[in-house]
Amino acid sequence: MCTVILLRRPGHAWPLLLAANRDERLERPWDPPAAYWPDRTTVIGGRDRSAGGTWMALDTRTGVVAAVLNRPGSLGPAPGKRSRGILPLLALEHPSAARAALHLERTLPAEDWRPFNVVVADSRAAFFLRGLGSGRPQVEALAEGITVVTSHDPNDLTHARTRRHLPRFLAAPPPDPERPEGWRVWEELLADDGFDPAVGVAETLCVPPLNGFGTVCSSLVALGADGALQWRFAAGPPCKARFEDIHLTCSGDARRASAS
Repeated sequence: MCTVILLRRPGHAWPLLLAANRDERLERPWDPPAAYWPDRTTVIGGRDRSAGGTWMALDTRTGVVAAVLNRPGSLGPAPGKRSRGILPLLALEHPSAARAALHLERTLPAEDWRPFNVVVADSRAAFFLRGLGSGRPQVEALAEGITVVTSHDPNDLTHARTRRHLPRFLAAPPPDPERPEGWRVWEELLADDGFDPAVGVAETLCVPPLNGFGTVCSSLVALGADGALQWRFAAGPPCKARFEDIHLTCSGDARRASAS
């Protein structure tokens, strides 16, 4: 069960801030974000070595970011189903989050995959796509402010993790990507490994290793109104690993032109 948190602030210099913890089988091999796909030279993303896809990726030319999460009871591959790791890459084939959401809503055969949640966003808009294993994905535009996405729907307070952490992110001061310590509060929130024993680890963000499963890495992404991009990555559980900047190179003018 992964978690994606978004803060949308239209009109702000940094209108989209995103945080994500990836939870996965500990033995499943992966690589940290980089440019791995020769046919997608401007895409930076983490790579799942098992299937070749990604849990989250960013197109440095368009400034579109996309992430995929499992729905309840759908962990792992299944015979006859495609890897969900291709879904963020499909979303990044489009010049804006709005175009990606519209195209996937109209054309993606959801039955080809096990149930999924996809988040796709840029500096102007953000969308949640719900794939239920049949028909087409259901698309929901995400409002201003904080949104928490887990294996459940956005801001679904029936989920213990959302119920615990949505109020914490709402109360926290927003990150400032332009300051050296500007992400510190969100880094600390992502590193939270406490939980109520009566509820269990389902509510914690940094899941400790349990039965071969746990949080394996973490990301912080900022999309600027001027085309600036920032990605900080922890190559391990954020309650143990440090966040480091990922080197992103692309002309802001090229990004803005490609999205217009």
